[in-house]
Amino acid sequence: MTDATPAQQAPIDITALAEDPYAVYARFRRAGPVHRITGTDGLPAWLVTGYDDVREALADPRLSLDKRNATPGGYRGMALPPALDANLLNMDPPDHTRIRRLVTRAFTPRRIEQLREPIQRTADRLLDRIAADEHADLIGSYAAPLPITVICDLLGVAPADRLDFRSWTDALVAPDPARPSLAKEAVGSMLSFLTRLIAGKRTAPADDLLSALIAVRDEEDRLNEDELMSLAFLILVAGYENTVHLIGNAILTLLRHPEQLAELRADPARLSAVVGELARYDGPVPLAIRRFPTEDISIGGVTVPAGDTVLLSLAAAHRDPRRFTDPDRFDIDRDATGHLALGHGIHYCLGAPLARMETEIALSALLGRFPDMALDVSPAELRWRPTMRSRGLLALPVRTGTAKADVHSETGRR
Repeated sequence: MTDATPAQQAPIDITALAEDPYAVYARFRRAGPVHRITGTDGLPAWLVTGYDDVREALADPRLSLDKRNATPGGYRGMALPPALDANLLNMDPPDHTRIRRLVTRAFTPRRIEQLREPIQRTADRLLDRIAADEHADLIGSYAAPLPITVICDLLGVAPADRLDFRSWTDALVAPDPARPSLAKEAVGSMLSFLTRLIAGKRTAPADDLLSALIAVRDEEDRLNEDELMSLAFLILVAGYENTVHLIGNAILTLLRHPEQLAELRADPARLSAVVGELARYDGPVPLAIRRFPTEDISIGGVTVPAGDTVLLSLAAAHRDPRRFTDPDRFDIDRDATGHLALGHGIHYCLGAPLARMETEIALSALLGRFPDMALDVSPAELRWRPTMRSRGLLALPVRTGTAKADVHSETGRR
């Protein structure tokens, strides 16, 4: 095995990373493909930055997602009870293969397509409310409530419980360091609620994904209780959080590129193809889920010992000039095929078609409703979530401008 010397261990500046992760990762990428760093948790990790190396590593079976393959004391993740931790993000084959096969039998293209009209109605209803004011925060009033409504519809969560789900998820994915107990309380609340929800679906199944997951089987195989609970947890958290940021980042990108935005307004049918470029340019997940080599391996010519934490930088890969021409430029005409925002290999996002559909509908509805919409603050004033793991705005203040004359009312919506 060839062995290059990695760059010197360096701490990650979380403030710089939140403000402009692409500049931070570009410096690493220019210095070499693999780096020994100190993460924001204070623990060492290996950061991979080149597109080819990241893509290859995403599909490398020697890079395990199972935390039991981590070096003792070398990884510090969120402490979850087994009933929430037995999910696809912590599994390798054959368990991953078995559970993904079962989920795929329930999470069908037909079920996703059935959500198209409800997503459109929800987007229109949220925009009706936004249209009543000249100013709006498009995270709190649009990008966040749309996905939580979609995911709760998908799982069969009653409307009265949805605000709780949103607050629990926020506490888990962006914990407040000044109030560490909130995340622990959120875990307990979510576990208790999902236990009651699954029991209710067993007694009275409905036409929703959770009922389908309870019923699905492959010959004599079916999901056990922890697997079922963990899947519901994963679908809720990942389906909500990542889509919020995908939509929010996409809106900001378009507002900061008014000439290209005007082209899309003139030809909204192009939006479907542009979602991939939006995900590449400023996606919601800068880092893939951490991995642990099951043996000493070579990445980019650097030997990474078994059990060490490996971080694959999707943000760095998406701005690699060896893969994407002029990668720091947003371009609605770019063919972004091959972007890694939704994963690659056996861990490719199961909810990718739903996320793309939500984003396309959300953008189309918003751009059609507010032709004069503009940022209400300078880009430098925008605040981002202070975390390595996700790329998302805390708020997106806009001036809505004059709403189109043919907006649909609460009672006359298309």
